[in-house]
Amino acid sequence: MAEPLNPTNVFKCLSDETRVRTLLLVTREQELCVCELTCALGESQPKISRHLAQLRNCGLLADRRRGQWVYYRLHPDLPTWVHDILRTTLEANQHWLNADAERLEAMDQRPMRQIKHC
Repeated sequence: MAEPLNPTNVFKCLSDETRVRTLLLVTREQELCVCELTCALGESQPKISRHLAQLRNCGLLADRRRGQWVYYRLHPDLPTWVHDILRTTLEANQHWLNADAERLEAMDQRPMRQIKHC
């Protein structure tokens, strides 16, 4: 983490719609790779990768590599208050992510996972 997690840093990191949608999708799905996010959000791979790097640098996401895939999940050391904000926001705004979730569900050849992380 570049800076300690505090409300100012968390909300600055979430000040972009693509980053918020990305983080809420990861919260919903527990773990996603770049190709899944590219499909779900309808954005280019470089744009998604740039936003994922920012979320990782903020300390909100962690990644793991499995072969050719890099999977992103919520950082395991996130404080409870951040989890609470994400869950509450996701629960109250499912309709906002409906189109993204539908594109993700319709995606052909999604990578298979052997393990899901919380």
